Amino acid sequence: MSALENMSDEEYYQDYDQLPDNQIELLAEFERRRRARTIHVSTDDNEVKANLRKLHEPICLFGEGPAERRERLKSLVSRLTDDEIARKLKKREEQEKREEESQNEVTWYHEGSELMLYGRFWIAEYSLKRAKERVALQKSQSQIPEIDRTAQVQESHRFIRTFANYSSQIGDIRPLSFCRFSPNSKMVAISSWSGLCKLWSVPDCQLIRTLPAHTVNASSIIFHPQSTISLDTKSINLVSTAFDGSVKLWNMENDKPIGELDGMMPSRVSKAEFHPSGRFLACVCHDNSWRLWDVERVEEILHQEGHSRPVMDISFQCDGSICCTGGQDSYGRVWDLRTGRCIMLMEGHLKSILSIDCNSNGYHIATGSEDNTAKIWDLRQSKCIYTIPAHNNLISKVKFQKSEGNYLVTASYDYTLKAWAHPGWTPLKELKGHEQKIMGCDISQDNKWIVSCAYDKTFKFWSQETF
Repeated sequence: MSALENMSDEEYYQDYDQLPDNQIELLAEFERRRRARTIHVSTDDNEVKANLRKLHEPICLFGEGPAERRERLKSLVSRLTDDEIARKLKKREEQEKREEESQNEVTWYHEGSELMLYGRFWIAEYSLKRAKERVALQKSQSQIPEIDRTAQVQESHRFIRTFANYSSQIGDIRPLSFCRFSPNSKMVAISSWSGLCKLWSVPDCQLIRTLPAHTVNASSIIFHPQSTISLDTKSINLVSTAFDGSVKLWNMENDKPIGELDGMMPSRVSKAEFHPSGRFLACVCHDNSWRLWDVERVEEILHQEGHSRPVMDISFQCDGSICCTGGQDSYGRVWDLRTGRCIMLMEGHLKSILSIDCNSNGYHIATGSEDNTAKIWDLRQSKCIYTIPAHNNLISKVKFQKSEGNYLVTASYDYTLKAWAHPGWTPLKELKGHEQKIMGCDISQDNKWIVSCAYDKTFKFWSQETF
């Protein structure tokens, strides 16, 4: 019998503690090899890979074959204690459980009100008629010889190339935030950071009315689609919004609001926009949502979430069936108003989307971003079809030509306005004149005028040099 066998356990461990470090490491290595010889590893390579994956180890190394992989698994298991192996397996099971739960997540919806249901049916009926008329018009236009259609587009491009600064006017004592032409193209509404909103005549820049709208910065003012055309002057003709979340309703006769929309304070309302029918009003807010109101009943029928950061702009498609929103989360979303679903995610901008606009052809959308680019999206293909490296600073506004949509106008903080051809997206005209960043722009319904407002407290009309 050897001397090692005659030693008691207590004597063995006392001697073990007195061994030098290199001998302790050597004994540990012998013990590991002994454990490795007793470990049985499957010869099935797929099972070996699965076990490596459970232990959070790479399933394959460069130049490694099945035999080397099996030896690596055996060596790895021999180095781990039973507790360490159990922890790794438990961690893997928890991860698989989380992945399974995320896959089982389903979209859920709040139950809407009867008013919202009525609104969805009303919008569906309205938009189907408009879509039918638009498609019929496009079919009739497709019968026109291509050379004639091209000539019409080129004529629009030649027309915008003749634009120059027609007049300029100081709009307020503080920077101007928004501008919008009236539907008859004879007035322009301007909002200011002073809280005032003013109506000016086109093109002589004569002040018509001053609306003491808000006590904080006004963010936008818009006209009803039928205002100045067929709408009664005592009805809601104008809507203004402000940084404090207030939304006020105005007619064309009084200098005091005839109504106010509640429920959005204290979140800033970035902008309001009328549905093409004029029956509904959308407001985009800094609480990461947008709202849809029934103007006739003055009731909110939809509070839509979906963005992860403040929503900056909204635009309705010409049929009225869908709307598009853009936000500071750098995403744009297309919403079907008849079902409430998000039918398209516009992903591609690197920074906030500040402006969005729908073309009159019904399927093109333009977005302007803080990343200095404008992107063109096609609803039919559900993707971005072109990126315009438009400006040297952020793009504050994008606007398609009214009715025809043969060009796009972009406004930027680099003090310029630019017009881009559609299709092709080549530059047509650059308009310079503002001394500070341009906050917004608009195109008149008759396409004869462009208005821009800027941080320099002025607004400018742009038209043909020979007007």
